[in-house]
Amino acid sequence: AKFAFFPPSPPTYQIKKQENGKLTAVYKSSSKVLTSANGGVDDSDGGCCSLDVLVLPTKRGNKIVAFYLKNPYARLTLLYSHGFDLELYTYLVTIMIYDYSGYGASTGKPSELNTYADIEAVYECLQTEYGVSQEDLILYGQSVGSGPTLHLASKLPRLRGVVLHSAILSGLRVVCHVNCRFCFDIYKNVNKIKKVKCPALVIHGMEDDVVSWLHGNRLWKKAKDPYEPLWIKEGNHCNLEVYPDYIRHLYKFIYDMETMTTKTRLTKIKQRLRLPKKSNTGSQAAARNVQNLNAQNVCALQSARTVSNVDAVLTGSLVVAVCQNRNAQIKRAYEDGEAIRV
Repeated sequence: AKFAFFPPSPPTYQIKKQENGKLTAVYKSSSKVLTSANGGVDDSDGGCCSLDVLVLPTKRGNKIVAFYLKNPYARLTLLYSHGFDLELYTYLVTIMIYDYSGYGASTGKPSELNTYADIEAVYECLQTEYGVSQEDLILYGQSVGSGPTLHLASKLPRLRGVVLHSAILSGLRVVCHVNCRFCFDIYKNVNKIKKVKCPALVIHGMEDDVVSWLHGNRLWKKAKDPYEPLWIKEGNHCNLEVYPDYIRHLYKFIYDMETMTTKTRLTKIKQRLRLPKKSNTGSQAAARNVQNLNAQNVCALQSARTVSNVDAVLTGSLVVAVCQNRNAQIKRAYEDGEAIRV
């Protein structure tokens, strides 16, 4: 399994504790200093951003370094697991990033089981320290980072979304083309992707000479809820971020994940409110059918011979449907998504 891990040696930064107890990440090759507890990021260019520098214990006895960047305008949290030859400071654009055991200032040695324990420790921190629920969390795994990402995603049934960037089918499949299962294989993503219940975005370069594009393609085909993939024609293993399509597609995915709840609810409403066609019995009978079909969800339903006003309040949501006019117009409004506010 050593082929999968290449932590920079020596590490490019150190974690130091200030007199006030705050943690600081000091970089050896630059003037950049990362200070915990809203201390910000200070560098020679005078740039600054709010973050927390964290040292988290794992269940396997290691201590890993993580950075939490709070965006006050963001609705979702992204937990980023990096590739095999990068340290977290290169990607200070995400919400929560961390170094695996044996990387950077994190203790221990890199291994499959350690990376699983690492991401579990980070997720526990997001829950307990920052109040992040799985419903508001997107997991992002790049290259080998797809291993711990799918490990955690397979255990979180209400996760908001997953991004697989240059992901691997398994460790053994990177070095040789095999379709068989071996007990000594590592990061068996080809099996775990089937257990992920949330939308999965797969991004892969078609000229990737480290992890073949076929890895991403197969993961996408095996996903239970595959999102529209992004295949970058000239992209290789480590340069996908420079392509405009990468930024556009990732932003689109995040936006869709933010609005997913609303869209899902609207779809379910349309499925539940299957209004019958207009008949000679009048709209009052149609309104009674609506009430019967939605006995568990409709809190209030007012109907009259001409059905001038219908208020349907669905339990467990903030959906209020207000339709003016007769039954045929009510049905059309539901089908078109009009007059429905979430």
